Amino acid sequence: MEFTKILLNRFSDNPATWLITGVAGFIGSNLLEALLDNGQRVIGLDNFATGHQRNLDQVRDIVGEERWDNFKFINGDIRDIAVCHQACMKVDFVLHQAALGSVPRSIADPVNTNAANIDGFLNMLVAARDAKVKRFIYAASSSTYGDHPGLPKVEDKIGKPLSPYAVTKYVNELYADVFARCYELESIGLRYFNVFGPRQDPAGAYAAVIPKWITAMVRGEDVYVNGDGETSRDFCYIKNVVQANLLAAITQNSAAVNQVYNIAVGDRTTLNQLLDYLKENLVLYFNRLENFKPIYRDFRSGDVRHSLANISKAQALLSYAPTYDVKAGLSEALDWYLKNLNEIFIDNYPSSPT
Repeated sequence: MEFTKILLNRFSDNPATWLITGVAGFIGSNLLEALLDNGQRVIGLDNFATGHQRNLDQVRDIVGEERWDNFKFINGDIRDIAVCHQACMKVDFVLHQAALGSVPRSIADPVNTNAANIDGFLNMLVAARDAKVKRFIYAASSSTYGDHPGLPKVEDKIGKPLSPYAVTKYVNELYADVFARCYELESIGLRYFNVFGPRQDPAGAYAAVIPKWITAMVRGEDVYVNGDGETSRDFCYIKNVVQANLLAAITQNSAAVNQVYNIAVGDRTTLNQLLDYLKENLVLYFNRLENFKPIYRDFRSGDVRHSLANISKAQALLSYAPTYDVKAGLSEALDWYLKNLNEIFIDNYPSSPT
């Protein structure tokens, strides 16, 4: 990414050391790729609860052996504070992505969600404080807006949480604010809105909707839509998220620090529109999708009806400028799925349009 090369140019003579938690996951591995590709030193922490070795292997293939040598991996759990202290030693910047995501998962298992997302988060804050890291960047969530009806979503106006997951992500923001006040630990929270892109896991009960639908459409399986399909989301391509993390880490704008930001595109797409976009692209490879129809079912507990971000705060204070809208992101993401899903579990995936 040309943008990241410019962004990290200040470290070209003296590379920084970065810690990425959840490094084997979707977002974590994309951050790893960007940093290694730009000559940075990276420590990665993961326990493979939701991440995959294949994501790390793919990054290694992309960046090459010489840059891969700048990466050190720790197989460990953020719920173990000793592991967190080990990971934070001599680190300049922490990019904390490790969490148990998914609203449905948190409803089914609130105890483990709390342990990873709150206990683990607190461990990382303590370890970062003790190691005197320069800045702690963490994955917040648009779920924090809860039942607040206003659109677009503005950072200082939230409602009541609608799931245990939402509770945990809001608590993260509260803890980060307290650590800034009590210990002068600089932090920035990034409220992600429906991130998608390469290396997002299509498998499992709690897979995100885009890779799950792509996989089902390719395999000729039923595609289920919760509700009437008019639920809308602000889908944000992964490269926008990478940009936001790096900007947050190295900004020299003092007014930008110890804040929380919406990270999205600032545009709303309904689930029905999303299916149309996917069909439009995939029908070139699978003629049978000309007659594709989804199956609609009941709304899912804990889901927000509409989500749309106001990104003006991130634009003003972080100079955030998303370079991919949903269509451009889907086009690039589909290219990755075409090339990689066969290696995961799909047989006979075509490499070119029929």
